[in-house]
Amino acid sequence: QVQLVESGGGSVQAGGSLRLSCAASRYISGSYCMGWFRQSPGKGREGVAVIWRGTTTNYADSVKGRFTISQDNAKNTVYLQMNSLKPEDTAMYYCAADPSLGPACLRVSASAGRFQYWGQGTQVTVSS
Repeated sequence: QVQLVESGGGSVQAGGSLRLSCAASRYISGSYCMGWFRQSPGKGREGVAVIWRGTTTNYADSVKGRFTISQDNAKNTVYLQMNSLKPEDTAMYYCAADPSLGPACLRVSASAGRFQYWGQGTQVTVSS
């Protein structure tokens, strides 16, 4: 079992930045797929960014060039640095982990249901 706890959400004006953190309850090996998802009211949960083996990443087209996912194995923590935020980035952001996706981890647009472990989410609100 892995527990995930997100933090770092908040309210920011358009153009601002936030850094989300996802702390895992134990060591996350390189085989794990770690991801960030988001969900707005009335919409499905969409993939934002994924990281596999601690270094290989992929992003949704809507956030490429603005968001960066990274992993600190010493702290069992995954980060999502969000720059140049837009009102459409407003959502609940969730961290997810799965030990067995392998290279399929990088299919950022694939179903969120493939991830085994989830955090409770952290709210991000971007005002115009």
